[in-house]
Amino acid sequence: MDSQKIFFNTNIKFLRERRKMSQEALAGRISLTRTKLNALENGHTKAPQPEDYLNFSDFFKISVDSLLRIDLSKLSELKLRDLEAGNDVYLTGGKIRVLAITVNSENKENVEYIPVKAKAGYRAGYSDPEYLAQFPKFTMPNLPKGHTHRIFPTTGDSMLPIPEGSDIIGQYVQDWKSLKANMPCIVILKGEQDFVFKQVTVNPDNSVLLKSYNKLYDPYTVGADDILEIWKFYSFSSKELPEQQTDMQVLSKAIMDIHKEIKREK
Repeated sequence: MDSQKIFFNTNIKFLRERRKMSQEALAGRISLTRTKLNALENGHTKAPQPEDYLNFSDFFKISVDSLLRIDLSKLSELKLRDLEAGNDVYLTGGKIRVLAITVNSENKENVEYIPVKAKAGYRAGYSDPEYLAQFPKFTMPNLPKGHTHRIFPTTGDSMLPIPEGSDIIGQYVQDWKSLKANMPCIVILKGEQDFVFKQVTVNPDNSVLLKSYNKLYDPYTVGADDILEIWKFYSFSSKELPEQQTDMQVLSKAIMDIHKEIKREK
């Protein structure tokens, strides 16, 4: 798997100790010798057999992908139970996404507020609960249960008619292909690209069409691998009322399109 770090040995030890099982007890449950289990946990077996991965996956009810790729010790107990329920891996375009969360003292999910200045760091730390712990957190009892929500402030005019400076509450989308066409969403893009609020359509080839509500901005398509997260629009708060698009904005868009067409012909 290229140079990516593998967490299999530390994960199986973490999961065993989480269940308060001895090596001897676990080895007996999955038909291993205690010596081999000890070697696996300490990383002394450089090439575990495929059946080893499957045996641990079946016993702990966590996918092989997560056993290999995710440092499970950094996840909350609530998220670990979610993984065991089968909600750990969501595949679109071959990318695995496991969402990190934080919880309050009652073990209920927080709603984190992601400030504008944190955008660059969020792309690197979005899957790390310790990183998310630094952000302001809210408990919002009226949000739908069984979903993860996060708050993103808007910048720029591409998100019109939602005014700049509004706070959008997004609901995390696990399976992108479940989105209906032109669904309004906050899309977290990789690299130097911004967080964008767009109408999202997932194409049959797994590319994603992004359309702005502001008609001055042309729609464009990105690959699934260019996207880190998608948060379906739930609601927003603002000090300003949204304004309808003016005739002048529509005319400006038409003029811009004409200029682009002239450039293409030249």
